[in-house]
Amino acid sequence: MRLKELREDLDIRQETLAELLKIKQNTYSQYENGQRQLPVDVLVKLAEYYNVSTDYLLGRSDKK
Repeated sequence: MRLKELREDLDIRQETLAELLKIKQNTYSQYENGQRQLPVDVLVKLAEYYNVSTDYLLGRSDKK
């Protein structure tokens, strides 16, 4: 997944995104590391936040 790359490109902390999503930081970290699957609602929120497609976040497309 490309979550970490996108977050680091924008110089955003995991804590910031966790607050935005109303989840714990360690949960967000698990999403980034692939230890936990993204729920659809979180996937959609992150795609909107980064202005990319859900397919891009999931690695199904290289087109943002």
